[in-house]
Amino acid sequence: MSNLEKQIEQEREQARAACDVNGATSGECAAAWDVVEELQAEASHQRQSKPKNSLEKYCDDNPDAAECRIYDE
Repeated sequence: MSNLEKQIEQEREQARAACDVNGATSGECAAAWDVVEELQAEASHQRQSKPKNSLEKYCDDNPDAAECRIYDE
């Protein structure tokens, strides 16, 4: 389980606790679930990111290589 997934689970538990203590219609309950929703959106965004190809990985490791130079026109 990734760090983000662990954090989502922790926030989900805290949201349930906040709703139990403060009531399902409280501001604290709504705010806690908003945090969970934001973390889930970030996790979804990270899953949609395309993986780097071999040239991109090479350029990350060797930014000064001729193949990795970017010229301004």
